Amino acid sequence: MPSALPLGDPAPPHGRLTETALLSLPQRPFGFYVHVPFCASRCGYCDFNTYTAQELGPGVSQGSYADTVLGEIRLARAVLPASAPPVSTVFFGGGTPTLLPAEHLGLVLAEIGAEFGLAPDAEITTEANPETVTPAYLAKLRAAGFTRISLGMQSAVGHVLAVLERQHRPQRAVQAVAEARAAGFSHVNLDLIYGTPGETDADWQASLDAAIGSGADHVSAYALIVEDGTALARKVSSGAVAAPDDDVLADRYLQADDTLAAAGFSWYEVSNWARTPAGRSRHNRLYWSGANWWGAGPGAHSHIGGTRWWNVKHPSRYTAALDAGRSPAAGRETLGGRDQLTERLMLEVRMVEGLDLSSLPEPATRQAEQCLRWGLVEREPLARGRLVLTQRGRLLADAVVRDLLDIL
Repeated sequence: MPSALPLGDPAPPHGRLTETALLSLPQRPFGFYVHVPFCASRCGYCDFNTYTAQELGPGVSQGSYADTVLGEIRLARAVLPASAPPVSTVFFGGGTPTLLPAEHLGLVLAEIGAEFGLAPDAEITTEANPETVTPAYLAKLRAAGFTRISLGMQSAVGHVLAVLERQHRPQRAVQAVAEARAAGFSHVNLDLIYGTPGETDADWQASLDAAIGSGADHVSAYALIVEDGTALARKVSSGAVAAPDDDVLADRYLQADDTLAAAGFSWYEVSNWARTPAGRSRHNRLYWSGANWWGAGPGAHSHIGGTRWWNVKHPSRYTAALDAGRSPAAGRETLGGRDQLTERLMLEVRMVEGLDLSSLPEPATRQAEQCLRWGLVEREPLARGRLVLTQRGRLLADAVVRDLLDIL
């Protein structure tokens, strides 16, 4: 079951933003996120805003979904001023965007370009289930302007995929990387999950080795989280499978970081590694740096100049709002000073550039020096006024942020 939307203020039906929110638009990078909420089946661990054909109900069609999203892109154009910069990144996520025809994804991308313009070096990414792409499909994506693809591998081991209820063959993700390279994609990411019940050290090593050997230039690795309301949560609650163990998760992270580093990958965010700086996800860095983006699609979140809003979750309600000429936003909030500080610390601490201490009150530097004594931050960056986490510090990133917030 998809997770609940946050609480917030009512969103105006016209979707307009305040002049204060729009002030930062020309000065910051601007991206688009496009949510495609369709999946062929629901994975047991997933609480994303996704729907199988049986869950959609009337009034929603995969075939007409792209046309519906075009309506929100045009709404964005009406809401945002002409001073909005060209779009620097576009990310199609889900769900499974590649359940739609490649031509439909290209149509949405073309509309973003027509309404806002795309930067000459724009990064255009789509997520994909490895089983939903073929060489011909990938070639169509590349011809439409996509530059990057992110494949949901999760594991290279069959029994681990079975626990996650992933519907793809263990070897298929590696094959899809080769096909994407042949289609002309310079940048390919593989998503991995560690800590699945029943996964061994050897299983996790096999997944890491397969990802490295595939030729992908980017790897994302996330600890399995048991989300309330999911099939996996019910299995854990009943005792059918064991809950992920925190110590095992920490060991798996260290195993991933050491293995990827030995293969020439460098971490640039706690859960993300790339072979080269060019391979880093610019769209995700846009999120992590607090820049501006418009999220189109049911349940999508947006952020412009400190104002954040989120769309209604069900595709039928989303479609109905746009058909009626209304914004599909369900709620919004304006981030206050404390909220902005909290988010900034939570995000910047996780990045390889680290946190700029010179812009914070002096107690933050004292706390960073304490973290140095605990072995949580790097010595040389701290001498330059930046808090950069050590490998051990990355395991305790949340605690580092909490301690900083407690003194500020």
